[in-house]
Amino acid sequence: MARLALLSVSDKTGLIDLARSLIEELGFDVVSSGGTAQALKDAGLPVTKVSDYTGSPEILGGRVKTLHPRIHGGILARRNLPEDVADLEAQKIRPIDLVVVNLYPFEQTIAKPNVSLADAIEQIDIGGPAMLRAAAKNFAHLTVLCNPDQYDSYVRELRQSGEASSAFRQACALRAFQHTADYDRAIANYLEQRATEQEQLPNSWTMTGQKLQELRYGENPHQPAAWYQTGESAIGWAAATKLQGKELSYNNLVDLEAARRIIAEFAAPENDPAAAILKHTNPCGSAMGSSLLEAYEKAFNADSISAFGGIVALNRSIDAPTATALTKTFLECVVAPGCDSEAQAILQAKSKVRVLILPDLLAGPRQTVKPIAGGFLLQSADDIIADPDQWQIVTEKQPTPAQLAELLFAWKICKHVKSNAIVVTQNRTTIGVGAGQMNRVGSAQIALEQAGEKAKGAVLASDGFFPFDDSVKTAAAAGIGAIVQPGGSLRDQESITAANELGLVMVFTGIRHFLH
Repeated sequence: MARLALLSVSDKTGLIDLARSLIEELGFDVVSSGGTAQALKDAGLPVTKVSDYTGSPEILGGRVKTLHPRIHGGILARRNLPEDVADLEAQKIRPIDLVVVNLYPFEQTIAKPNVSLADAIEQIDIGGPAMLRAAAKNFAHLTVLCNPDQYDSYVRELRQSGEASSAFRQACALRAFQHTADYDRAIANYLEQRATEQEQLPNSWTMTGQKLQELRYGENPHQPAAWYQTGESAIGWAAATKLQGKELSYNNLVDLEAARRIIAEFAAPENDPAAAILKHTNPCGSAMGSSLLEAYEKAFNADSISAFGGIVALNRSIDAPTATALTKTFLECVVAPGCDSEAQAILQAKSKVRVLILPDLLAGPRQTVKPIAGGFLLQSADDIIADPDQWQIVTEKQPTPAQLAELLFAWKICKHVKSNAIVVTQNRTTIGVGAGQMNRVGSAQIALEQAGEKAKGAVLASDGFFPFDDSVKTAAAAGIGAIVQPGGSLRDQESITAANELGLVMVFTGIRHFLH
């Protein structure tokens, strides 16, 4: 009797090639369910639907398909036990030699903005984990595959010796248990978050990852490092396409994530083209323009010295003019949601620069984790969207629409500068950035000195409130016309009074963006 394979996958990558090898070359019969069966049928491959094999129709809108004794008996039977073999014969159940299952895309679903609880619940797979766990438990007698990257290895095993080795089956079983553990952990974390108040966090938190690759070293050469992917499905940077360039380093990835966070502020389609250039996770130049080239050139010219060896993030696909500009200086990495063919050819002139395509700039972590001695700190990601309609204008002088748009731009950039952070902008371009100083006055002095004469009529953003009026006076003396800050200091009135006396506009956002 032919060997029997059960195929039921959400991710159809490699499915048809695997099934064709199983059926046409290796002599398998195939049982399948739902969309997998239809995909095989459309490819002209013989397949038996699970409902026909079990004699039980799919019910509850497809929620119950594979939960049946003919399926799980065939998976769990121990072929070396006469009583198990007798049960199979009595129930007319065929033993299953291969189980190929991957699960509903739960993590991809909850990563989408504004996903509903009902939509998330429908992506909780039931039959899939049951089959994976059953097959993994019985690896002594069958093989379980849970990822398309295993298909070729399995076919090679059978071509070489007619069956998968015990070591191969055990390794696949481990992979399956890791897969279901990660899947259940993602569901538990999501539901616990939904069950608590928005400002609260789960009572327990676990995180695991699959090693994607060893890195040459960490922040410094004496620190070993590796890159891990959380979850079985590739999202975020694991889903990025590297068009060219050297291998990514630890520091590259840290900087790229900072670049993704800042350019995500401008990822919505209604935003004009935007560019950000970062060094050591801080934006040294950021700008918006009427074209991507204009945005990049403005960002570059904001601090061309610091831009050397920087990380560039763009909110539009790279076009030929922008690619040409990118090749005129040394850059470590460029990330964008796309790159046209002409631009790609131009960038190859700088073959060492790492060019990454990340179509989904918004796919970031929902929480951030920082290890401390004996534990770790967990917080919700600072992904609140700035809403000027909720801001409070606290000065007698009111902002013009142009000033309000400039204040919003400055505020978005300031959010991603290390505290204490001061950002000065004009014409939607950073002209001064003060980052990471021990006091806010020091950051303001650095940003205003960098801005120089360009500060006249510009706006200033501060990630935290002004505890005294000295920063307001310093800003006014440099020619700043408007300030945006969180407010909330006991001495807010002193800053407001100073702003009124000096003819400045000042806006309170009510939101603080410390970035330590």
